[in-house]
This record gives sequence, C-alpha cells and structure tokens, in this order.
Amino acid sequence: MFWKQYFLFLNDDFILLLMTLNWLGLIFIFHFLWMLVRFHNVAGKESGNPSWSLSLPHILVATVCSFLFGYHLGVVNETLEIISLDLGFNGSTLAEGLVVSTCLGGAFVGSLFSGWIADGIGRRRAFQLCALPMIIGASMSATTRSLEGMLLGRFLVGTGMGIGPPVVSLYVAEVSPTFVRGTFGSFTQIATCIGLIGALLIGIPAKEIDGWWRVCFWVSAFPAAILAFLMEFSAESPHWLLKKGRAAEAEAEFEKLLGGLHVKSAIAELLKLERGEEVDAVKLSDLFFGHYFRVVFIGSSLFALQQLSGINAVFYFSSTVFKGAGVPPDLANMCVGIANLSGSIIAMILMDKLGRRVLLLVSFSGMAASMGLQVTAASSFASESGALYLSVGGMLLCVLTFSLGAGPVPGLLLAEIFPSRIRAKAMAVCLAVHWVINFFVGLLFLRLLEQIGPQILYTIFATFCLIAVAFVKKNVVETKGKSLQEIEVALLAPE
Repeated sequence: MFWKQYFLFLNDDFILLLMTLNWLGLIFIFHFLWMLVRFHNVAGKESGNPSWSLSLPHILVATVCSFLFGYHLGVVNETLEIISLDLGFNGSTLAEGLVVSTCLGGAFVGSLFSGWIADGIGRRRAFQLCALPMIIGASMSATTRSLEGMLLGRFLVGTGMGIGPPVVSLYVAEVSPTFVRGTFGSFTQIATCIGLIGALLIGIPAKEIDGWWRVCFWVSAFPAAILAFLMEFSAESPHWLLKKGRAAEAEAEFEKLLGGLHVKSAIAELLKLERGEEVDAVKLSDLFFGHYFRVVFIGSSLFALQQLSGINAVFYFSSTVFKGAGVPPDLANMCVGIANLSGSIIAMILMDKLGRRVLLLVSFSGMAASMGLQVTAASSFASESGALYLSVGGMLLCVLTFSLGAGPVPGLLLAEIFPSRIRAKAMAVCLAVHWVINFFVGLLFLRLLEQIGPQILYTIFATFCLIAVAFVKKNVVETKGKSLQEIEVALLAPE
C-alpha cells in the first residue's frame, strides 16, 4: 500500500530529480571503475604492492555503517513536521529539538565507550554491536505512538551512531593496503553522503502519504541487519588479533586481506612495534599525559576545528537561504547533498595522490573563502540579488570544500597517527570531542545569529578555518604511502 502510494506520488519534477540523481550515480560509477583500473595498473607496475581487490569487499561491508550514520542524520529532515503532528507535539520547538538532539546525545555516549568496545571484543563484533541499537531504535521510532517512545528510539540509534564511526576509521586503516588506504578511507565519507541523500529521497513523500514517516525509519533497519550479518564473514583486524596474542589468526586474516605473499612481511612489521610496546592496559590518563599527549591533542584539535569551521551551521541555515532565493527546500537540500557527494568523490581520487595534509589545507582554505562570501553577502555593499547569489554560492562552496578534506580526512588521519596501543581509545576520546562541539554549535547557532548578526558570526567561522590552516601546517604530518608502523615510529620516537 505504502509503495503504491509512493509511485503515484511521483510527478514530473520528482522524476526530473531522480533522472539527475541517476546521472550523478553513473558519474560516481564511472569514477569508481576508473579508480579500479588505475589501482590495477599501479598494482601491476609496482609488484611489491598487495592486491587491493582482496580487502575491498571487507571495506565495503564496513562502509554500510557510514551509510547508516548519514541516513539517521538526515531521516528527520523531511519528516519532523509530520512526526510532530502525528505524535501530538506540533508547535513545541523544545520537543522537536529533542527529537534531533537526543540522537546526538546518544552518539556522544556511544563514542565514549567505542574504544573500549573495539579493544575488548574486536572490530567485527563492535560493528555488530553498533548495528543492534540501530535496529531496535529504528523499530521503536517506526512503531511508537508517543514522544517518549520516539526519544528513546532516537537515543538508541544515536548510541549505535556513536560506536560506529570510530570503529569504521579503525577498521579501514588497519585492513587496507598502504597504497590505497586514503582512497578506501574516502569511501566512508561517500557512504555518509549517499545515506543523507537516501534519507532525503525516501522522506520527500512524508507530507503527502499518511504514515510514510514510519516507513522511513523501518527502511534503516534493513542495512543495519545486513551489516551485522555480513560482518560475520568479514576479516577481523590483524592488528587487534596480534595485540591479543592470536598470531596464527592474524596471519590467516592477513592472507585474506593481502594475499599469501605479503603475510610474513606484514606480521614481521607489526611484531617489531609490538615488542617495544607496553603490554599493560591503557588508562584514560595515558591519553592526556606523557608519551601520547601530542597525538591525542592533534586528533582532538582537528575534530574541534572541523566543527568550529561552521559546516553544521551552513547545513542548518542552508534551507532558509535557498528559500530566500526562491529555491524549493527539497531541491535546496539536494543541491547541498550533491555538492557534498561530488567533493567526496574528488577526495577519493586525490587522497592517495596529493595526500591528507594537502587536502586539509585546501579544504580549510576554501571554507575560509566561502565564509568570506557569506560575510560579503551580509554587508551593505551587496545588492539584494547579489547577496542571494553570494549566499548560495558561498554555502555550496563551503560544503564542496569541506567534503574535499575537512570531512573525510580527520577520521582516517587519526586512525593512522594513533599508535596501535591507544588507537581505539584515543579515537573514542576525539569523537567525543566532536559530538560535544557539534551539539553546542547546533544549540547556539541561531541564537548567535540573532544576537551578533551574520557578518560577525561568519567572520568567527572564517577565523577558525584560518586557525585550522595554521594548525595543520604546524602539526599534521603527511601519511600518504606510509605504513601504520612507519607513521608511529615517526611521530613517537622512543623516549
């Protein structure tokens, strides 16, 4: 019944939108196939490299978690108004804000424990564990008849969202061949973008079809179940297995991921580092004092600057600006989504060619320039029509440049620069910083916009972007083409 109504809902404008997305999908597939051919040529020319095709299926399974992350961030975008009507809290901005922010609160809680979970039960089981609250929470949200049920469902989904991203970054860094680790790391950002766009597409009929918003939540339970199922057949991280003293299993997993010819060299490289590491458990204090402080400071600062750059404020305010320019909200959100996906695809192509550091510098510089356009648009020098063009152009440029580096790089880079001993727990701490600042930016943005005005606010965001450029220049090392062990030795010379 629902699906029949959905297809009846399609009109000419919506069909045109789908055609545009189909072309975008074809472009993505073309780029993806081109990258596969390129990888094949590289692997053929540089016989020392393992085959990327062995680890690719395991990476693709892991990125389902990133797809779910993006989907749940966007699922209430189109449906919140009709949800508030159906559940009886229409007109209460507090209740509507709770439906959105409760998910962020759950993500903060999940991220706090993600490192201990990943180290305790392994990467594969951590994926399966993060899928469980997503399935239960989505089902609760889809069937609830009250605000309380919706909030509980969103909180459960949020805990899964909090556990998932750091584990994805860990897993991709630890199972990818060195020469394609950056490209594989970009898959997570692309999957997140596809999740956001998917949530938007599925949510469009919610205002026209009674009860459709429940379908939007039900849909998300299926990829979560697929993630939990396929992870049963995916490789475990050899790094984690070796830390647990399970060397034979680590060798077997390396053979799945790299091929038999590269197992001995991979194990030998890991063992060299493991011999020099402490064997006792990592304490929280170890992350903030002494030997590991520098890398944890770099990681936390990168995530803090990512959020203080104003990207979420741009997402929050984009619909209003596009509406002022006469662009329908659905099309506006789709334009933002396409800009985000396009930048992520470019980042995937360039990540292992230009490197992480260069992409970060270009990204934060571009975001500073886009904020400059926003400041100009808000000034008295711009005409009304000019201000609209500058605002729309500035927002799309900000999203595009964010997705080139500031979006996909920090998660991958942190998993690369953190030593094996602290990698999972340090990722958890840095993601917790990310969620806290994300929450406060979302909470205070509109109030600050009213109190100090767009010129000063966007100037503050531009300043943080420039601070990020200076920070990256001073503190971030290039990790392109280096093994995790080489990076660890470079950053943490023995005391």
